[in-house]
Amino acid sequence: MDRTGNRKGVTLKDVAAAAKVSRATAARALNSYGYVGDDTAVRVLEVADSLGYRANRVAQALRRGKLPLIGFLPGDIQNPFFARIAHDLEAELRKHGHNLVIASSEESVAQERELLESLRSLSVRGFILAPTSASDNQHIVNLAKDGAPIVLIDRVAENVRCDSVVVDNEGGAREAMEYLIANGHRRIALLRDESRIFTAQERFAGYRNALKAHGIGLDESLVGVSRSTVEHAIEATIRLFSRRDRPTALFTVDSLMTQGALLALRSMGLAIPRDVSLVGFDDFDLATFTDPQITVVAQPIAELGPRAAQLLIERLDGKKVAPRHVRFPTRLVVRGSVAPVAKKRLKG
Repeated sequence: MDRTGNRKGVTLKDVAAAAKVSRATAARALNSYGYVGDDTAVRVLEVADSLGYRANRVAQALRRGKLPLIGFLPGDIQNPFFARIAHDLEAELRKHGHNLVIASSEESVAQERELLESLRSLSVRGFILAPTSASDNQHIVNLAKDGAPIVLIDRVAENVRCDSVVVDNEGGAREAMEYLIANGHRRIALLRDESRIFTAQERFAGYRNALKAHGIGLDESLVGVSRSTVEHAIEATIRLFSRRDRPTALFTVDSLMTQGALLALRSMGLAIPRDVSLVGFDDFDLATFTDPQITVVAQPIAELGPRAAQLLIERLDGKKVAPRHVRFPTRLVVRGSVAPVAKKRLKG
């Protein structure tokens, strides 16, 4: 057998010869295009089956301009959040006969632009992407204007008319802050990623709005900026807590930052929640294996990928409606990483 599933050496020419038709007629019968008489078509198909011939589906799709590929551009495929999204997208799209091509932007606008152009040259049928920037996105605007089916996932972008699937980032961050404030915390540090990213903007808004609602001034020195990696989060956390008037609590905006913060605080000899209370955005496996377990803002991640895939499939099937914007709620999962400030002082 060769890589296309044919018995070795069986070609279209062989099928045509055995069926006593021209190669053009055999191709039309096998690929279901053009006119072929019923009796001839049946004979060609029976011969092809008896010889073990299998049509090259990629070649067929290229000729028809319908290569069954969907492009997925996450911010960073090494992030467990995007890895899970990719898995769920692939599983859902496969049900509809499509395959997923993953191209990580690495949170670079320039790389995102280049990858979109490369995928377009491959005649990719649609795109699911997490925009690197909320505003620097003319390449996405142009793609949508050209009629390419697009679904934005996890993040949205200004002026792009297309479907989107996100969560209530602002509401989730605000709920986490409300919980910390209810436990007496006023000096609450924030570990966030770059401000051009949509989720960073919304989660910072939730942090800021919760402080304002309780009459607590925003202290910029308590806001640390880090790339979404464990290593960078360690460094940023150490900077935030290497001060005499250190914060009593920390809110981190994704699971990798939460893990980095845990390692940093441990290296500094600070215990959770005795010395520092901690809440993270995004649940993750290790959150329930630590002692104490970590309080998190959980996203319904299992619903995001399948919903985005469904929206895209509907567009590919010709559904013409106004852009649909799906926003899922988050959920605060209270565990053991937050202690009231009064109790902390008594223990101290």
